Amino acid sequence: MMRLAAVKPLVPVFISLTITAACLFASARRLDWWNAWVLLGLSLVAGLAFTVGRSPELTAERHNIKAGKIWDKVIVSITVLFGPAAMWITAGLDDRFHWSSRVFFLAAQIGVVVALLSTALIAWAMRSNRFFSSVVRIQKDRGHRVVAGGPYRFIRHPGYAGMSAFMLATPLILGSCWAFAPAAVTVAINALRTALEDRTLHDELEGYTKYAGRVRYKLLPGIW
Repeated sequence: MMRLAAVKPLVPVFISLTITAACLFASARRLDWWNAWVLLGLSLVAGLAFTVGRSPELTAERHNIKAGKIWDKVIVSITVLFGPAAMWITAGLDDRFHWSSRVFFLAAQIGVVVALLSTALIAWAMRSNRFFSSVVRIQKDRGHRVVAGGPYRFIRHPGYAGMSAFMLATPLILGSCWAFAPAAVTVAINALRTALEDRTLHDELEGYTKYAGRVRYKLLPGIW
């Protein structure tokens, strides 16, 4: 029973990896695609970084999807599922039909570095914020308050910043110029989600407006 309890939180990680692999290899129609295997390895590292050592309380909160804002549920389906799937499938088709010009190995290396840094940023934000929900909601039942430590000292939404950076790094890792199209659309929708969540926090979370006066930028220091 103890072993089962330890493995259970990892089930969503392996489901996500299975979906990613299916999109990549089915569209490329080959398994000997090293770029895809590198992305899967990075995704596994990210999944473990976000899950291992996470408090049971936060795990339960992140599974509480029904409690989120209605508009956010629509956006989440795009940024977490449909957007990434479109990017993986586009990259697979690109590899299969050779649509892109040659993408240099250095670009893939840069993508790997950005993906690792993005993973570290998201994991840092998750460890710093016990209210790091998977949906937008004010967690009054959990004593929701403003978090100003960790990466929240520098930007107000480090989780979204990391997610956007990982998304833009993925076409580089996969060597696909065409995959930047769905990646860019997904990042734009993620920015919209950031703005809507920020407004919700201003309106509904006590102390957030004062915090936003100190930490001026939502995603990119010095820009926005």
